[in-house]
Amino acid sequence: MFLPNRNDLHRQPLDAADAETLGIAGADTVERFLAHRDNHRMTPLHALPALAGELGLGTLHVKDEGFRLGLGSFKALGGAYAVFRLVLEEAGKRLGRPVDVGDLDRPDVRSVAATMTVACATDGNHGRSVAQGAELTGAKAVIFVHAGVSDERIAAIARCGARMVRVEGNYDDSVRQAAKVAAEKGWTVVSDTSWPGYERIPGLVMQGYTAIVREALRQLREPPTHVFVQAGVGGVAAAVAGHLAIVLGDARPTFIVVEPARAACVVAAAVAGRVVKVAHDEPTVMAMLECYEASPVAWRVLARVADAFMTVDEDDAVTVMRRLARPSGGDPVIVAGESGGVGLAGLIRAVAENKAELGLDGKSRVLVINTEGATDPSRYAGLVGMSPAEVLAGKLAVEAKLAVEAKLAVEAMP
Repeated sequence: MFLPNRNDLHRQPLDAADAETLGIAGADTVERFLAHRDNHRMTPLHALPALAGELGLGTLHVKDEGFRLGLGSFKALGGAYAVFRLVLEEAGKRLGRPVDVGDLDRPDVRSVAATMTVACATDGNHGRSVAQGAELTGAKAVIFVHAGVSDERIAAIARCGARMVRVEGNYDDSVRQAAKVAAEKGWTVVSDTSWPGYERIPGLVMQGYTAIVREALRQLREPPTHVFVQAGVGGVAAAVAGHLAIVLGDARPTFIVVEPARAACVVAAAVAGRVVKVAHDEPTVMAMLECYEASPVAWRVLARVADAFMTVDEDDAVTVMRRLARPSGGDPVIVAGESGGVGLAGLIRAVAENKAELGLDGKSRVLVINTEGATDPSRYAGLVGMSPAEVLAGKLAVEAKLAVEAKLAVEAMP
């Protein structure tokens, strides 16, 4: 499915609260917090000239979040950041003085954190980020996972010290259960989706994702003309599209939201003009995007700044995983999880079916985001036919060969 944004709000200014959340000052705060993370590094931006040529594009770049903060997913930026902010705010109230990120290791701040419990529902990556934020601040974490979350992803979250709770049903069922239990226990829910009366914390999670945009704009020679970003509940798509609209204004790129056909809740919102719950049947291989109701805050942003919505099929996602693992024409090797390459899958389908509608041509500068690496290595190996280690070993071998060839070329120069 391909659907241009025909909502009345399209190209209207962002809601004031969303503009504040996703604006420059918010992104500055995120960067300041990231500077205090020991393992923070700007994630790579890869050029894929061979694939760009094959698709008839000017340039194609992939922002690779598979290296983000040791968690292998863009979600490392959101949940942990929100936990840091909430712990510091609570500590400031109880201690009666301002506290900042540099105070997180102070005994009095950690004493406050030790009394706090954060909770969330997750498909895997968001829960791991929330659990890591709790571990780093000294808070407790309880993470709710639905029946479709793999044992490998559950184990990865538990290694951060979180208590795990299994919930029957799907992601949306786990969201409701997490909210219910947290209300009963007095815990703080750190969700990446919103609902009526619960918007600020999901907004903080989205604010954390603005780091992706800021880095990418610094790494690119010129701003992109087109951006394809995948959506679950819509948080990262809204964060990227919203921040681009704020910093680039009328020069912002054409923005396309991509979803699994089996879990297209943002497309459903675009059709209805409001958030609706979609029916679900067979699970999608794109496990991190298996959501059946968009976040109202994310939709409020996307209704204004997304230009089109589209879906991809199961085979599209798996084909892109394999293609990135075995690139042609000298393009770099990229390890993309089941949901990681969905934006690229959308681009490839759009070139085949909607090229003229989107103005994609030889001058287009396209940006996509690999939102996750192999966060479930066994699942990845089963789909790609190689383990992540084997893919990366091949990448290192190619890089070594290219380095030798470059050295010989220099030595052969007169």
